[in-house]
Amino acid sequence: MPKRVTYPFSAIVAQDKLKLAILLNAINPKIGGVLIQGPKGSGKTTIVRGLAEILPNLEIVKGCPFNCNPHDPTNMCENCSEINTKGESFMVEEKGMTVINLPLGATEDRVVGSLNVEKVIKLGVGALEPGILAEANQNILYVDEINLLPDHIADDLLDAAAYGWNVVEREGISISHPSRFILIGTMNPEEGYLRPQLLDRFSLSVNVQNITTVEDRMEIVRRNSAFEANPKEFMTKFAILQEELRTRIIQARKMFSQVNMSEKLLEAICKACLDLKVDGMRPDLIISKTAKTLAAFENRDWVTSDDVVLASELVLNHRTREGGFLDPATSEEIKRILGAKIKDVKYIEKIKSSESEDQKPRGNAKGRTMIYASQEAHDKEEEKVKKKRSEQDSLDS
Repeated sequence: MPKRVTYPFSAIVAQDKLKLAILLNAINPKIGGVLIQGPKGSGKTTIVRGLAEILPNLEIVKGCPFNCNPHDPTNMCENCSEINTKGESFMVEEKGMTVINLPLGATEDRVVGSLNVEKVIKLGVGALEPGILAEANQNILYVDEINLLPDHIADDLLDAAAYGWNVVEREGISISHPSRFILIGTMNPEEGYLRPQLLDRFSLSVNVQNITTVEDRMEIVRRNSAFEANPKEFMTKFAILQEELRTRIIQARKMFSQVNMSEKLLEAICKACLDLKVDGMRPDLIISKTAKTLAAFENRDWVTSDDVVLASELVLNHRTREGGFLDPATSEEIKRILGAKIKDVKYIEKIKSSESEDQKPRGNAKGRTMIYASQEAHDKEEEKVKKKRSEQDSLDS
């Protein structure tokens, strides 16, 4: 199958918070996915599809229909686990991460896989015809209009997302395989709400707004026109930015294990979650993971209070509270309560001045325009193009 041409992630104009939420999941898939809420035409799908191009390659067991990880015994199907237990080596294949789309009209068999009962006794796990949840293992599972997903499909998705395994049961026979994916869902709130159980399963949430500045809207039109006219040339123009983002993701994955968070910041997180009356323990855990991932992304081995505030906004702005009787907390409420708790625990921000140039935080904490590499690289490229046109015009005249 020919490779699908996608609009470059680094060419997306504005929507910085959404891009950050997606990149944090790419760095640390254990965060647990992101829900994107916003009106039609706001670029939700374009951003998701562009992510695969900047992700590092992954290694899988060659020939395994479930994309098993050859280095992780907890992420192996029955056959791969048996080979690993015997101490035999795998044939390893490297391939790019992909965005697996879960269509609204997909049948349950297409999602979880179909089981031929007659073949089970002879072939075991080989009797399972893999479905979308098998393809999604170690990849990105994208569900557009997730609020319109049928309940029984949503339940299958919930189970796989919760346990990292897909279990197929037919006629008293049960077969399972790993299904660990970055779950990304999009929805337009005007078309209906998401079930609370499914809403809670998304670790991060971002509300996408319409672009309101004339300059940004003009730039979006220019870039889309250029992409449609000559996709190859357009992608070449953003190749430097794409590669820098990929490099940053790889570096952040390595840095994550070295990141430490102050006990006082952890105490502030837990106190704020209690005061905000959010349901369950999941928010406390995810805020901690997200704040550490933010630090790793900025090449730091320590978490700042700003990391915690930004992580809390991403994690809490869609959470049910007081058993569903309270609306989700607003950004202002989250900042105010968390700021008060950070003061209560007497947390003092430590500024490390001895780090090398490579270890200094990147970007400022406020806007974290952070990522998208030096817009500089793109500007230089634009400058070259303008210069070339100018020289051509001179020759023509």
